[in-house]
Amino acid sequence: MTDYILRRILLMIPTLLGITIVVFTVMASAPGGISAATLVDGQNLNPEAKREIEAYYNRIYGLDSPPAVQYLRWLNNVSPVGFEFDDAGDISGFSLTKGSDLGKSFRYGRQVSELLSERVPITLLLNAVSIPIIYLIAIILGVYAATQRGSRFDITSGSVMLALWSIPTMLAGVLLIGFFSNVQYWHWFPTAGISSPNADNLPFMPHWQSLGQAGLFGLISSGFTGLTVWLAALGSVTIRVGVFSLLAVIAAVLMASALPESSQSLSWTLLLPVIFLFFVTPVALSDYVILRIAYLGLFGLILGLFAALHYAGEGFISGFLVDRAWHLVLPVFCLSYGGLAVLTKLTRTSMLENLMSDYARTARAKGLAEKDVIWRHVFRNSLLPLITVAASLLPGMLSGSVIVESIFSIEGMGKLAIEAVQTRDRELVLSITLLSGLLTLLGYLISDLLYAVADPRISYD
Repeated sequence: MTDYILRRILLMIPTLLGITIVVFTVMASAPGGISAATLVDGQNLNPEAKREIEAYYNRIYGLDSPPAVQYLRWLNNVSPVGFEFDDAGDISGFSLTKGSDLGKSFRYGRQVSELLSERVPITLLLNAVSIPIIYLIAIILGVYAATQRGSRFDITSGSVMLALWSIPTMLAGVLLIGFFSNVQYWHWFPTAGISSPNADNLPFMPHWQSLGQAGLFGLISSGFTGLTVWLAALGSVTIRVGVFSLLAVIAAVLMASALPESSQSLSWTLLLPVIFLFFVTPVALSDYVILRIAYLGLFGLILGLFAALHYAGEGFISGFLVDRAWHLVLPVFCLSYGGLAVLTKLTRTSMLENLMSDYARTARAKGLAEKDVIWRHVFRNSLLPLITVAASLLPGMLSGSVIVESIFSIEGMGKLAIEAVQTRDRELVLSITLLSGLLTLLGYLISDLLYAVADPRISYD
């Protein structure tokens, strides 16, 4: 195993070289290429100042050299081992400890490493929240849909997932902002960023100015959540469906009444209850207890939080944590729903391939409980396609949030990559490419190692 890992790590070096060479060649071959003249073009400078700036770019970035020399110079700067240069640009020696330098951005005039250190954590935060949500919900829905093949739940969930997958992320983001961040409708969420302007001055944890208000808040929110969880686990379908349908209608009517007077209309009052019933009633009808508790419990938690804020929100200080979470709601939803739909269908397909296999029938014939057959045997053998998809998660952290970060004006890696390409920021584009390629290769390596964990028949010794 150790030899295999070392070989894969060594093979990453020529692969990364090939990736960066292709990107550099494309940028250099584009109309206009990358030169000092293109960088200062359109700045309305007098000829003398223009020549001074061009000379500065040529001295710092070597843009007056042939493309091959420019690439080798960038590669030498990035490599921790290589040649050192003096102030005149001449080679002064070879060093094994010179360190890696990603260069200085054309656009920002700052070190690329500083920009990446600011932007990468933001994108990682978005994906660190959305990825667990995607996998947790997708596995639960996909496994149950496979075990209930052809049932009402299977057909309904398949249709919903297909509909979610068909909605473009850009359209979903614009609609969410238009309805839930617009003062003309429900101005509940912020329109941009991941924190308020005064977030740095807030305490980290939320708190109340009055202990009584804090107790009332906790009582209302936990009471709603506990009640809905208990009802979701209730065996009586009639009571369960009736209560949750009533709660859905009440919540829809209250939501319609929360609209500004200029936007209130009979159509919203009639449409919202239908939408709420569509999302709540089928789950309440389901005989899948885990799904009911998770989905309807979340519904009760949301109702409880809104009720608690209404009746016990006086003196409440959100704090940095709640402020950050509130800003992440809409972006995380946009990042999650597409992947959730794909992974749910993939989980269902993979489970169906193994449910009727010989080893599953043998396990049932030996008297194992159905849940043990599903989770200890079938699900483990169904993990391989999920692991394959997981290999793309690391690079997806950088590229998958491009649209979401642009729509919600989040200063993350996706938005930085778009700006770098638009302005032909060579140092920044190459650094982002290098980082994305490295994460992609690491993702494939981790997935190969997880194959051996999920399936003992796979060995790399």
